[in-house]
Amino acid sequence: MKNAPSILVFAGSARAESLNKKLAAAAARSAEAAGAEVTVLDMGEHRLPLYDGDLEDGSGVPEEVRTLKQMFARADGFLVASPEYNGSLSPLLKNLIDWLSRKDANAPDLNAFQGKVAGLLAASPGALGGVRGLAHLQQILVGLGAHVVPRQHAMKQASSKMNGNSVIDDETDAAAVAGVAELTVSVAAALSIRATP
Repeated sequence: MKNAPSILVFAGSARAESLNKKLAAAAARSAEAAGAEVTVLDMGEHRLPLYDGDLEDGSGVPEEVRTLKQMFARADGFLVASPEYNGSLSPLLKNLIDWLSRKDANAPDLNAFQGKVAGLLAASPGALGGVRGLAHLQQILVGLGAHVVPRQHAMKQASSKMNGNSVIDDETDAAAVAGVAELTVSVAAALSIRATP
C-alpha cells in the first residue's frame, strides 16, 4: 500500500495464553495483509505501576510510560483486543490508558490518542464475547480524541475457535476480525494522507 499506515496492535492482557493476545496476533496478520506497517506490543513486557497522582507528582511520568507514549506517537492507529472484566475493560488496559493520557513535562506535545484511529476487538470464552467491555473502551477512547471505527467484533466462545498458532478456525469470526483490521488500516491511511502537507 502506498503511504502505508503504521498500526500498533496489542491486547489488554499480560497473560501468556490470553485469548485476547491470540486475537491481537490474528488481527496483526490481517492488518499486514491490508498493507499496514504493524508493530505488536506485548503488555507482559511493560509492567507499569498502578496510576497514582502522588507517584506522578513525586517522580514524574515513569520512563516505561514515556517509551510507550513514543510507540503510540509513531502510530497512525491501533488495534486493541480487550478482555472483559465484570462488564468493563481490564484493569491493565485502563491503567495503560490512564498513564498514557497524562501530560508529561518532558514531552508536552505528546498525545497518545488524539487523532489516532482505533479498531476494537474482544475475545471471551463466554456467550457475549466481551461486547460489554468494548462499549466502555469506545467511550473512553472517543473522550480522549481517538477516531474509533464503527466496525467492531466480540468473539464469543473463543476458546474453541482459536488454535495454538493464533489462527481463528471459525470462518465467520475470522472474516469479522479481518474486516475490523482492514477498516482500521484504510481509515488510518486516509487520515494520514490528509495530514500530509
